[in-house]
Amino acid sequence: MNSSRNPNIDSSGDPSTVQRQPLDVSEEFSFRISGNPDASPAMSPFNSTSSFQSPPMSWGLPSLTPKSPWSSSFMANKDSLTFRTGLIGSLVRQEGHIYSLAAAGDLLYTGTESRNIRVWKNQKEFSDFKSRSGLVKAIVISGDRIFSGHQDGKIRVWKISTKDPRCYKQVGTLPTFKSLIKGSFNPSNYIESRRHNHALWIQHTDAISSLSLSEDKSLLYSCSWDRTFRVWRISDSKCVESVNAHDDAVNAIVSGFNGLVFTGSADGTVKVWRREFVGKNTKHVLWQTLLKQECAITALAIDSSDSIFYCGSSDGMVNFWMKGKFLSHGGVLRSHKLAVLCLAAAGNMLFSGSADTNICVWRREGGTHFCSAVLIGHGGPVKCLAVEEENSSTDGGGRRYVVYSGSIDKSVKIWRVVAPSSGDQRHSIPPPVENHGAPPGLPAVQSFSFPAQNR
Repeated sequence: MNSSRNPNIDSSGDPSTVQRQPLDVSEEFSFRISGNPDASPAMSPFNSTSSFQSPPMSWGLPSLTPKSPWSSSFMANKDSLTFRTGLIGSLVRQEGHIYSLAAAGDLLYTGTESRNIRVWKNQKEFSDFKSRSGLVKAIVISGDRIFSGHQDGKIRVWKISTKDPRCYKQVGTLPTFKSLIKGSFNPSNYIESRRHNHALWIQHTDAISSLSLSEDKSLLYSCSWDRTFRVWRISDSKCVESVNAHDDAVNAIVSGFNGLVFTGSADGTVKVWRREFVGKNTKHVLWQTLLKQECAITALAIDSSDSIFYCGSSDGMVNFWMKGKFLSHGGVLRSHKLAVLCLAAAGNMLFSGSADTNICVWRREGGTHFCSAVLIGHGGPVKCLAVEEENSSTDGGGRRYVVYSGSIDKSVKIWRVVAPSSGDQRHSIPPPVENHGAPPGLPAVQSFSFPAQNR
């Protein structure tokens, strides 16, 4: 048995009331665990980089271009990893943390505190574009448009040139300048704000923490440390709704399951919102509260194909729910020692990145999850993940994925993960339910190979 029931949730999936205690830390690199905006970041145990050093690299190349702050490194035997899990290469920045990643086909987008978004193709520097202000906290891709969420509370919209795929042009900002001017003349459009005396309801008043697209790609969802999420209609770049979602910073938002939106907050709750249509307008109403706990919710992910929702929190746990008429709690995945900072789902695989510097690879069969690998190689907390399935035959015995992981060790690591065929137990060992450390038998090496069959 590799999952256990959360004591804060009953068997029907309804959360019980929990008395929350004040948190002693203010904020983490990719999420906030306290709503006090004036607290010193130094209070967080994850905000000190002195104890996290990048691992020595024996296979490096110089900067990719004369002005580039990046250098690339690749394993000399990366082609031998075609049918097994391992580290392919690494992109290392001279300074600054990696805050966000997004992948689309053979392109990878990286966001850092320099306000730069750099584009990589086949692990080589391809292009870059830079905003005027605000470090890049989130990136989502929709066709030829890229949406980036920033520390300054704004969303910037970029478009790929039809003539030159290396050319990216900023085509807008959300909210638009026109909307701000038009709304400013009506006093009823202003709301109270913790950081400002007043602000328009269409604008975030604190850092944007996460972005997500609706299933039909018609809406963009943004959540913020200002405790709200907003709904943007992509066709005309208008904010159509602002929802006061939580009692503390909203750290993550995802959408799926035919019109549901999930939000996770530093207040320890996970809420589900149902999209409804009122005439030509869209409205989101609270449908279900999945979880109430003391620990901050730090990451969310959805496997839409099998209707499974995942939630990571600052205690290192990953809860999951399965969708029926309602969402029912399926169990808890325990493998990380520190906070889960990011989650990514692909096929029957789940990837969890943590402040303990590791990435756990979970394989799901039915309602059971097995930890099939632990990817070890980062020298600091893993803050963001992106996954793409490789176009390949099944001759090697399973699907293959390219996993990108970004860390505060100034690097993006590139892994190939091979998912064993269904029913193949040679590469599966269930992690212990009560052990918060890495499952025994998994080697802590940069180039991971599957353990021997359990005896």
